[in-house]
Amino acid sequence: MSILDLFAGPGGWDLAARELGIDPLGIEWDDAACATREAAGLRTLQADVAGLDTVGWQVDGLIASPPCQAYSAAGRREGQADVPLVLQAIRDLVAGRDTRGELRARCRDQRSLLVVEPLRWALALEPAWIALEQVPPVLPLWEVVADVLRERGYSVWTGILEAERYGVPQTRERAILMASRARHVEPPQATHQRYVPGEPARHDHTLEGEVLPWVSMGRALGWVEGEVPAPAPTVSGGGTEAGGGVEVFAGRDARRRAALATSRGAGLVERYGDRPARQHDEPAFTVTGKTRSAEWVETGNFTAVERDADGARSCPSRVPASTAELQSADWPAARPATTIAGDSRVFQPGGHHTPGAQSENAVRVTVEEAAVLQTFPPDYPWQGSRSAQFTQVGNAVPPLLARAVLSMLIDPAGAARVAA
Repeated sequence: MSILDLFAGPGGWDLAARELGIDPLGIEWDDAACATREAAGLRTLQADVAGLDTVGWQVDGLIASPPCQAYSAAGRREGQADVPLVLQAIRDLVAGRDTRGELRARCRDQRSLLVVEPLRWALALEPAWIALEQVPPVLPLWEVVADVLRERGYSVWTGILEAERYGVPQTRERAILMASRARHVEPPQATHQRYVPGEPARHDHTLEGEVLPWVSMGRALGWVEGEVPAPAPTVSGGGTEAGGGVEVFAGRDARRRAALATSRGAGLVERYGDRPARQHDEPAFTVTGKTRSAEWVETGNFTAVERDADGARSCPSRVPASTAELQSADWPAARPATTIAGDSRVFQPGGHHTPGAQSENAVRVTVEEAAVLQTFPPDYPWQGSRSAQFTQVGNAVPPLLARAVLSMLIDPAGAARVAA
């Protein structure tokens, strides 16, 4: 089975595809992402997707996650103003005219038009199935693409999938398009509970099958021990230069240590794969791509010394000292993470991954920890500068979410026969 992965990034889709018995060819232009893919043993063509000619390609399946910066809430969202031009590009492609160059010159953000690339390739290659992913604001555009594909004989589903419902320890939401010529397409059945603030994690048995509890950030990173979360933590995933550990404070007098070995390295997969019900654990927020690290030190008023990607010290920020504030910092043990978006800061609920956002109460994580929250293997070989690694993590598709989508499009038995 021949599969093409456009804008392949560090390999989130491809890891999931390999688990299902297929080995996509990823097209990616970024040097650091290509280096990561090479280190991970993923097939890669380093090229600009928008600049490649589609003539001569033959594929069974098409995967694409166009860059989201033009539409993401974490950016300037100038892509919203470019939507009329994007729609014009779609109409022109359907009519057999390629006006991308002309329209791109008129866009406020030239990346806006990258969202039409999957359709350009789909119209040219007519694959048996298609899987697309983007940030939620792109869903209306996916619905326009869906109408075009239906006219060409595809069964299509579009909608928003919540990552924590598929075992990802994040409340990450993504707009998905799934299309197939061979089968009726439906969204993947959720394997985990939807995170709702205030509702405890629970293990249910429904008419549709077993539903596991969502996975908390603390649980995924090994910061939660036993059957209940550790006391109100103010934590950082940065550890010490020697890789010492994460310090979890429960007030001024009590301290608990969780070795970094519990959140990475050998044995994590076994721990991460075993997810018993936890009444108080919750998933993490979305992981972004603008990361720093931080070294937390105990001082008279609990301060944090932040370090940027190059290790330079920046201004310290205060760690909440009151009991109420410390309890409010307990959210990593009590829920999934917020969206991992290429930033070492994982903000508490209500925080924002925007330039200049305040860092108080944001949990700092390492690249490896951010990757675990994205459900990559803890020893995944990230390449490039520290900033480039965080960007790759934040921009990637969580492999667990990708596998849920691909499993609805791929015949595992047929894929395994081809792979063999």
